[in-house]
Amino acid sequence: MAEIQVKEGKAPFKISSIDEPCFTYYKIIGDISGSTPPVVVAHGGPGAGHEYLLTFADLWQKYGLPVVFYDQIGCGSSTHLPQKSGDQSFWQEQLFQDELDNLLDHLELRGGPGFHLLGQSWGGMLGAAFAARRPQGLRRLVLASALASKELATRGVQIWRDQMPPNMQHALDEAEQKGEYDSPAYKQALGFYNKKHVCRADPFPPRELLPALKHLTEDTTVYRTMNGPSPLTADGSLNNWTVISRLPQISAPTLVYNGEYDTSHDIAQVPFFELIPRVRWITFPDGGHMCHLEGGGRRERILKVVGEFLTQKE
Repeated sequence: MAEIQVKEGKAPFKISSIDEPCFTYYKIIGDISGSTPPVVVAHGGPGAGHEYLLTFADLWQKYGLPVVFYDQIGCGSSTHLPQKSGDQSFWQEQLFQDELDNLLDHLELRGGPGFHLLGQSWGGMLGAAFAARRPQGLRRLVLASALASKELATRGVQIWRDQMPPNMQHALDEAEQKGEYDSPAYKQALGFYNKKHVCRADPFPPRELLPALKHLTEDTTVYRTMNGPSPLTADGSLNNWTVISRLPQISAPTLVYNGEYDTSHDIAQVPFFELIPRVRWITFPDGGHMCHLEGGGRRERILKVVGEFLTQKE
């Protein structure tokens, strides 16, 4: 069993339109100075922080894979930029690509054994776009409950909404029409949706998810600007986002996975499977959007699938 080593730090991150010094917080599990490519983990939200993905820290103990977690700019322990709330021209994919580039350079992960990249949800959207550039050092890519385009994501969410009880569908529609998301009926409907499609852990929410919920509640800058006022209402800077045309450019072997009841519906995975040249797609039975936090053996199965994919011979 690999010895547990933990290192935390901050990578200075220069943003041309921001006068103040900015930084990206990171946490390393294991030894990144060896001959094994570390796994860089990009979280979702946007704005959820890294903690809900700490399940993947076990890749170090079980497979000898060092893991690098980080909080994207604007959330968690990285620099917050509340003055940029609502600025959709600022909160764009390119900002987060630049940040990831900066982190890789700061940790000197381009050379030697290189690195793997695992992106969950929005982190997978970012990961697919990043991998399409064929960055130096990228060995393998994992797209965990990611989305090939926001349009397909919206269609997938609508499929799940149409299966909800009629009174809950009405509550969601009414909230969106009025722009009011605080009614008990809306909160009940959203809670139903979250337990069925976001994270099917019992009890809900699992303790590992609490930090992400805290981040998203205490500073809404990134999530509100990029996604919208509600998980089911999208009007942010990602609204017309797509990576579909770029997918054929991904040269790294890629693992795509989602859950059977995932908010990242199968229709949002199909372009990954059809257009990435070297790809494998797995849908985990009975899983939700965060099936790495769920019971029923899903957490263990995901770690096994990801660990074996990242350590298999070329």
